[in-house]
Formats: sequence, structure tokens, C-alpha cells
Amino acid sequence: MTSLSPLNWNESTILLTGGTGSFGRHFIARMLERYSPRAIRVFSRDELKQSELAEHFAGETNIRWFLGDVRDRDRLARAAEGVDVIVHAAAMKQVPACEYNPFEAVQTNVHGAENVVNVALDAGVPRVMALSTDKAVNPINLYGATKLCAEKIFVQGNTYAASSPVRMSCVRYGNVVASRGSVIPLFLRQRDSGVLTVTDPRMTRFFITLTEAVDFVITSAERMIGGEIFVPKIPSVKITDLAATIAPEARIEFVGIRPGEKLHEQLLMTDEARHTVDTGDRYVILPEFHAWTQADLPTGTPLEDGFVYRSDTNDRWLESDDVRAFLGLPEVALSS
Repeated sequence: MTSLSPLNWNESTILLTGGTGSFGRHFIARMLERYSPRAIRVFSRDELKQSELAEHFAGETNIRWFLGDVRDRDRLARAAEGVDVIVHAAAMKQVPACEYNPFEAVQTNVHGAENVVNVALDAGVPRVMALSTDKAVNPINLYGATKLCAEKIFVQGNTYAASSPVRMSCVRYGNVVASRGSVIPLFLRQRDSGVLTVTDPRMTRFFITLTEAVDFVITSAERMIGGEIFVPKIPSVKITDLAATIAPEARIEFVGIRPGEKLHEQLLMTDEARHTVDTGDRYVILPEFHAWTQADLPTGTPLEDGFVYRSDTNDRWLESDDVRAFLGLPEVALSS
């Protein structure tokens, strides 16, 4: 297998699928702030969001706007011509919507992932980084199951690369603070009513900010060899603590766990720990089937037998003061 050349974002043409979502918007801003890529091709199916985002980034000359769906391989192939990096963020991610529309979820999250892999192979895109989720670990809902499939597709897609320069990896992280559809915007909307709804008092979640998520994707793309799943070391929070911090005067109403919902989330399970290394700021799950020599693989400390990375047994926790600082909205969004 040929080795990847060092990644220079300033000289790269980037294809960003799902580019009008919360992650995509922040990724574009971060790229423009820290680098000057040759071009960022924003690929998404929502023309309204694209027009709004284009207005937000008016004056930026290195952004290209591609209407298209990852289900459409031909359109995706056109967008990938001459691309150096693909960041694949497009997905159906709302758990209830995926449960109710399973065929649609599979079309986007599984077949869409397959299309990205095939297009990258055909176009010779050197680096492909796909975004995954903690819900892909021991999935109990369709969303998690489709993202697990997508991880397998990207990791094993390297097998098809043969001697080409194409390499594919994944990042897997927890809930993104204040992203669309997450619990924080829900609590902020409910705050004025004086009642916040929580599914279960025991519930815990991993949390990561948008800035941290974007930076993690960027640094993982720089370090990737191909076939790894990168997992950040991030804090956990009790949902009741989160609710009490956002609306300290509000009453909490427990409404019961929704279909497909877990009490606690996992980012790394025991069976994966056997081929995972700790590299300091992140865990790297190494591919079980690969054409790399041992010297090519990332170095780090092997995990102890039986290791599991779960939100309720995490060694990093956000208490009330930490949550307030973590959200970064102490005076505006979190005022009582």
C-alpha cells in the first residue's frame, strides 16, 4: 500500500457532503478562519439552506455550491472530480425519523456511504473522512445500525483501494452541544414554560462542542493512514444536571425513554478495545483486516483487557459550573 502524502489544507480542494448542516456550517467557517483552501465544494440537497449559507458567506470566493444527494452517485461523482479530501457529513440522524422511515434512512446512510466510497475510488480522492456517532456502538435503533454499516463500508473500502492513493477513515463522537435536534435547544425552548421534559433521571450522555468536533475531524484527517476509527476523549454529563443548569427554576418532568433510546451511550466497546490504542488525546480503533505493515499503523498504548468507554463510567464529568462554561452561553442562553 502506498503511503499518504502530508495534508496541506491550503492547497486542497475539499468536498463536504451534508455541508449545510450544523457541522458543515462550522467546518466551512473554521476552514476559512484557519486556512485558505483552493476550494470548498458544499454538497447538499436543500436549496434553501444552501442559499442562506451562501448569503452568510457572501464574498468568499473559494466556496462552490453543489445541489445534490449522496443517493445520486452520478451527481456525487461530478462533484468529486479533482478533489483532494472528502468530508462526509451527510446523514439522516433523527432517531424517531429513521425508525419511522427505515428505507429512507438506509438509502441515505448506507447506500449514500457506499456511493461516497465508490466515487472516491473512481476519482482517486486521497483522503476520505466520514462522520459517525456513539449510536453506532451496540446499536439498538435503526440510525445507529445504519451508521455502524457506514463505518464498516468506509473502513473496509480501503481494501478496494489496492495500490491507489485512496484512503478512508472515520471519526466517532458523541452528542454535539446545541446542534439541531439535540436536547439543549429543546431545553432552551421549554425553559419559558417552567417545565423541562427528561426521559429518565439516570440518563447520561457524552458531549462535544461544534468547535471541538470540527477540530477533531481536521486533526484526524491529518493523522489518518486509512481504516482507523478515531474516538475523542470527551466529558459526560447527567441530563438532569444539564436541565438544572439551563433552567434552575424549572420543574423537571420525567416522560419515559423513547423507542430506540439508551440510558447511556458508548464510544468504544470491549470487543473493539482489543485492537485499539490510546494516543493521548484520542483512542484509535485499528482495522482488523488491512494491507498495512505493523510499522505503518498508529502507535499508542494498547488498552487493557475488558476496557469500555461509556458515558456513565467516564472519568471526565461536567458538573453545573462546568456545563455553564462548556456551553459558552452563561449570560444569554443560560440566564434564569
